Amino acid sequence: MASETASAGDNVVKNYSGIPKAEFLEDVDSYMKRSDETAESALKKLDEQHNKYKFMEYNLSTKKARLKGQIPDIKKTLDIIAHLQTKKSSSEAMETRFLLSDQVYAKARVPPTDKVCLWLGANVMLEYNLDDAEALLKKNQEVATKSLKQVEDELSYITEQTTTLEVNMARVYNWDVKRRQGEKSTKSS
Repeated sequence: MASETASAGDNVVKNYSGIPKAEFLEDVDSYMKRSDETAESALKKLDEQHNKYKFMEYNLSTKKARLKGQIPDIKKTLDIIAHLQTKKSSSEAMETRFLLSDQVYAKARVPPTDKVCLWLGANVMLEYNLDDAEALLKKNQEVATKSLKQVEDELSYITEQTTTLEVNMARVYNWDVKRRQGEKSTKSS
Protein backbone atom coordinates (compact mmCIF):
# COMPACT_ATOMS: atom_id res chain seq x y z
CA MET A 1 0.00 0.00 0.00
CA ALA A 2 1.41 3.36 -0.94
CA SER A 3 1.27 5.70 1.98
CA GLU A 4 2.40 9.26 2.37
CA THR A 5 4.08 10.60 5.44
CA ALA A 6 4.98 14.23 5.95
CA SER A 7 8.45 14.98 7.20
CA ALA A 8 10.25 18.14 8.27
CA GLY A 9 9.84 21.03 5.87
CA ASP A 10 6.61 19.59 4.39
CA ASN A 11 8.55 17.21 2.15
CA VAL A 12 6.42 14.21 1.25
CA VAL A 13 8.07 10.79 1.27
CA LYS A 14 6.23 7.83 -0.24
CA ASN A 15 6.55 4.31 1.08
CA TYR A 16 5.46 1.70 -1.42
CA SER A 17 4.30 -1.47 0.38
CA GLY A 18 7.67 -2.03 1.93
CA ILE A 19 9.43 -2.07 -1.44
CA PRO A 20 13.04 -1.15 -0.68
CA LYS A 21 14.53 1.86 -2.43
CA ALA A 22 17.53 1.19 -4.68
CA GLU A 23 20.23 3.68 -3.77
CA PHE A 24 22.15 5.13 -6.70
CA LEU A 25 25.90 4.51 -6.41
CA GLU A 26 27.42 7.96 -6.91
CA ASP A 27 30.97 6.84 -6.21
CA VAL A 28 31.63 3.19 -7.09
CA ASP A 29 35.23 3.37 -5.80
CA SER A 30 34.18 4.31 -2.28
CA TYR A 31 31.31 1.80 -2.36
CA MET A 32 33.65 -1.04 -3.30
CA LYS A 33 36.23 -0.02 -0.69
CA ARG A 34 33.57 0.34 1.99
CA SER A 35 31.91 -3.01 1.31
CA ASP A 36 35.20 -4.97 1.19
CA GLU A 37 33.84 -7.35 -1.43
CA THR A 38 34.84 -8.31 -4.93
CA ALA A 39 33.11 -6.96 -7.99
CA GLU A 40 31.65 -10.42 -8.62
CA SER A 41 30.08 -10.62 -5.17
CA ALA A 42 28.80 -7.04 -5.45
CA LEU A 43 27.27 -7.84 -8.84
CA LYS A 44 25.75 -11.03 -7.43
CA LYS A 45 24.16 -9.06 -4.58
CA LEU A 46 22.80 -6.46 -7.00
CA ASP A 47 21.50 -9.22 -9.28
CA GLU A 48 19.64 -10.84 -6.36
CA GLN A 49 18.02 -7.51 -5.57
CA HIS A 50 17.18 -7.10 -9.27
CA ASN A 51 15.48 -10.51 -9.28
CA LYS A 52 13.43 -9.50 -6.23
CA TYR A 53 12.24 -6.37 -8.04
CA LYS A 54 11.31 -8.45 -11.09
CA PHE A 55 9.33 -10.86 -8.87
CA MET A 56 7.47 -7.95 -7.25
CA GLU A 57 6.82 -6.46 -10.68
CA TYR A 58 5.37 -9.76 -11.92
CA ASN A 59 3.04 -10.02 -8.89
CA LEU A 60 1.87 -6.43 -9.29
CA SER A 61 1.32 -6.89 -13.03
CA THR A 62 -0.84 -9.93 -12.31
CA LYS A 63 -2.85 -7.96 -9.74
CA LYS A 64 -3.23 -5.08 -12.22
CA ALA A 65 -4.58 -7.43 -14.90
CA ARG A 66 -7.07 -8.93 -12.42
CA LEU A 67 -8.30 -5.48 -11.36
CA LYS A 68 -8.57 -4.31 -14.98
CA GLY A 69 -10.90 -7.27 -15.62
CA GLN A 70 -12.83 -6.82 -12.39
CA ILE A 71 -13.73 -3.13 -12.82
CA PRO A 72 -15.66 -3.56 -16.12
CA ASP A 73 -17.51 -6.55 -14.62
CA ILE A 74 -18.63 -4.43 -11.66
CA LYS A 75 -19.69 -1.62 -14.03
CA LYS A 76 -21.69 -4.07 -16.14
CA THR A 77 -23.41 -5.45 -13.02
CA LEU A 78 -24.24 -1.91 -11.86
CA ASP A 79 -25.80 -1.22 -15.28
CA ILE A 80 -27.94 -4.36 -14.95
CA ILE A 81 -29.10 -3.32 -11.47
CA ALA A 82 -29.99 0.16 -12.76
CA HIS A 83 -32.02 -1.50 -15.53
CA LEU A 84 -33.78 -3.78 -13.01
CA GLN A 85 -34.63 -0.75 -10.86
CA THR A 86 -36.35 0.94 -13.79
CA LYS A 87 -38.31 -2.25 -14.57
CA LYS A 88 -39.34 -3.21 -11.00
CA SER A 89 -42.46 -0.98 -11.04
CA SER A 90 -43.65 -2.48 -14.33
CA SER A 91 -45.87 -5.57 -14.32
CA GLU A 92 -44.49 -7.23 -17.44
CA ALA A 93 -41.62 -9.71 -17.49
CA MET A 94 -38.33 -8.80 -19.08
CA GLU A 95 -36.84 -11.05 -21.76
CA THR A 96 -33.11 -11.62 -21.63
CA ARG A 97 -30.36 -14.09 -22.42
CA PHE A 98 -28.13 -15.75 -19.82
CA LEU A 99 -24.59 -16.88 -20.51
CA LEU A 100 -24.39 -20.60 -19.73
CA SER A 101 -20.82 -21.14 -20.93
CA ASP A 102 -18.52 -19.62 -23.54
CA GLN A 103 -20.66 -18.64 -26.52
CA VAL A 104 -23.73 -20.54 -25.19
CA TYR A 105 -26.75 -18.47 -24.12
CA ALA A 106 -30.26 -19.37 -22.93
CA LYS A 107 -33.37 -17.22 -23.28
CA ALA A 108 -35.26 -16.37 -20.12
CA ARG A 109 -38.19 -14.29 -18.91
CA VAL A 110 -37.49 -12.43 -15.68
CA PRO A 111 -40.49 -11.15 -13.72
CA PRO A 112 -40.20 -7.72 -12.08
CA THR A 113 -38.15 -8.05 -8.90
CA ASP A 114 -36.62 -6.03 -6.13
CA LYS A 115 -34.04 -8.74 -5.27
CA VAL A 116 -30.83 -9.82 -6.94
CA CYS A 117 -28.22 -12.49 -6.15
CA LEU A 118 -24.53 -11.54 -6.27
CA TRP A 119 -21.52 -13.84 -6.38
CA LEU A 120 -19.18 -12.83 -3.60
CA GLY A 121 -16.46 -15.32 -4.49
CA ALA A 122 -15.35 -18.67 -3.08
CA ASN A 123 -18.63 -20.20 -4.35
CA VAL A 124 -20.70 -17.87 -2.16
CA MET A 125 -23.81 -16.13 -3.46
CA LEU A 126 -26.05 -13.82 -1.42
CA GLU A 127 -29.40 -12.26 -2.14
CA TYR A 128 -29.66 -8.47 -1.81
CA ASN A 129 -32.40 -5.96 -2.47
CA LEU A 130 -31.54 -3.73 -5.44
CA ASP A 131 -30.53 -0.70 -3.36
CA ASP A 132 -28.21 -2.70 -1.10
CA ALA A 133 -26.68 -4.48 -4.10
CA GLU A 134 -26.06 -1.16 -5.82
CA ALA A 135 -24.42 0.29 -2.69
CA LEU A 136 -22.19 -2.79 -2.28
CA LEU A 137 -21.14 -2.76 -5.94
CA LYS A 138 -20.39 0.98 -5.91
CA LYS A 139 -18.21 0.47 -2.85
CA ASN A 140 -16.44 -2.48 -4.54
CA GLN A 141 -15.94 -0.40 -7.69
CA GLU A 142 -14.43 2.44 -5.68
CA VAL A 143 -12.09 0.08 -3.82
CA ALA A 144 -11.03 -1.67 -7.05
CA THR A 145 -10.37 1.66 -8.80
CA LYS A 146 -8.32 2.89 -5.83
CA SER A 147 -6.37 -0.40 -5.74
CA LEU A 148 -5.68 -0.17 -9.48
CA LYS A 149 -4.27 3.34 -9.07
CA GLN A 150 -2.10 2.16 -6.17
CA VAL A 151 -0.81 -0.84 -8.13
CA GLU A 152 0.02 1.40 -11.10
CA ASP A 153 1.93 3.76 -8.79
CA GLU A 154 3.84 0.83 -7.26
CA LEU A 155 4.66 -0.56 -10.72
CA SER A 156 6.01 2.84 -11.73
CA TYR A 157 8.10 2.96 -8.53
CA ILE A 158 9.47 -0.55 -9.15
CA THR A 159 10.38 0.42 -12.71
CA GLU A 160 12.36 3.38 -11.36
CA GLN A 161 14.11 1.20 -8.78
CA THR A 162 14.89 -1.48 -11.38
CA THR A 163 16.41 1.13 -13.69
CA THR A 164 18.53 2.52 -10.84
CA LEU A 165 19.69 -0.98 -9.96
CA GLU A 166 20.55 -1.81 -13.58
CA VAL A 167 22.61 1.39 -13.83
CA ASN A 168 24.39 0.44 -10.59
CA MET A 169 25.15 -3.02 -11.98
CA ALA A 170 26.59 -1.50 -15.16
CA ARG A 171 28.68 0.96 -13.16
CA VAL A 172 30.12 -1.77 -10.91
CA TYR A 173 30.85 -3.93 -13.96
CA ASN A 174 32.56 -1.03 -15.76
CA TRP A 175 34.51 -0.19 -12.58
CA ASP A 176 35.76 -3.79 -12.48
CA VAL A 177 36.75 -3.75 -16.17
CA LYS A 178 38.64 -0.48 -15.65
CA ARG A 179 40.33 -1.88 -12.52
CA ARG A 180 41.43 -5.03 -14.38
CA GLN A 181 42.76 -2.99 -17.28
CA GLY A 182 44.69 -0.85 -14.82
CA GLU A 183 46.17 -3.97 -13.17
CA LYS A 184 47.06 -5.41 -16.58
CA SER A 185 48.84 -2.21 -17.69
CA THR A 186 50.70 -2.00 -14.35
CA LYS A 187 51.96 -5.58 -14.74
CA SER A 188 53.11 -5.07 -18.31
CA SER A 189 55.05 -1.89 -17.47
